[in-house]
Amino acid sequence: MLERRIDISTVSGVMETFVVHPSAGGPFPAVILYMDVWGIRGELIDIAYRIATVGYYCMLPDFYYRQGRVRTEFRDEKNRMISMDVLDEQQRQIALAPLAKLTDAMVVDDTESVLRFIDRGEPVRTGAMGAIGYCMGGRHVFRVVGAFAQRFRASASLHGSLIVTDDNDSQHLSASKGAGELYCGLAEKDRHAQAPTIKKLNETAWNLNYQYELHKGAHHGYALPDRDVYDKHAANRDWEIIFAMFRRQMPLSPSL
Repeated sequence: MLERRIDISTVSGVMETFVVHPSAGGPFPAVILYMDVWGIRGELIDIAYRIATVGYYCMLPDFYYRQGRVRTEFRDEKNRMISMDVLDEQQRQIALAPLAKLTDAMVVDDTESVLRFIDRGEPVRTGAMGAIGYCMGGRHVFRVVGAFAQRFRASASLHGSLIVTDDNDSQHLSASKGAGELYCGLAEKDRHAQAPTIKKLNETAWNLNYQYELHKGAHHGYALPDRDVYDKHAANRDWEIIFAMFRRQMPLSPSL
C-alpha cells in the first residue's frame, strides 16, 4: 500500500488530506471518506486502509482545516472512544464546538476542490466514484451525492445525523437527485434514525437506487471499531453491502 498526506488548495485555504491506495495495478476507482464529528484520527485512517486494500484509491480530507488541526477524543477505562451521549456537558460542548463552525455548504465546496485535485493526474480511474460518511459525514454524503451526481455513484451514510429535516432543502431531498446507488446503515437505538425519519426516507422519490438496513440493538456510532458502542455484526453487514455496491458501480476491472 502507498500512503501520503497531501495539501489540497480550496477557496478557504489548504486542506490536509490522507490518501492511501494499492502500490500497483492502478488507476483505481476513487472513494472519499467523510469524517464524523470527532475529526481525523487513527480510527478513520484504518478505515481508509480497509477500503484501499480491496483495490480503491481512498481519500480522507480534514474538513475542520479552517479551524486549525482539530483532534478531539475522550476515552473510557478500556481505552475506547466515548460516545457523545455519555459525555458530561463540558466534554460534549468541546466535542460539538468544531461542528458548529462547519456547514454542509463548506463541505460541498471542499469536495469540489478534492475532485479538481483528483482530475489533475492522480492514479484514479475516470468514471464512477464512491463516498462513505459517518455521523455528520453521513449527512455530508447526502449533500455531495446530490451536488455531484455525475461523479458519486456508490455512496454510503452510516448512522448519519440530521439526514432528514423539515426544510425544503433537507439533506435527503438533495441526495434524492443523485445517481447510482445510496446505502444507509441505521441504528435502532439512534435518535437520528427514528421511525418518522425512516418513513420519510422510504417515501422519498429517489432518482437513484436507495436501500437501507436497520440494525437491531445498535446505537449511534455502532460502525466505528474504536467506539464504546461498536457493533461488529452490524458493521460487517454494512461492509458486505457497501463492497457489493462498489463492485456493481465501480468494478475493479473496467472490463467487468
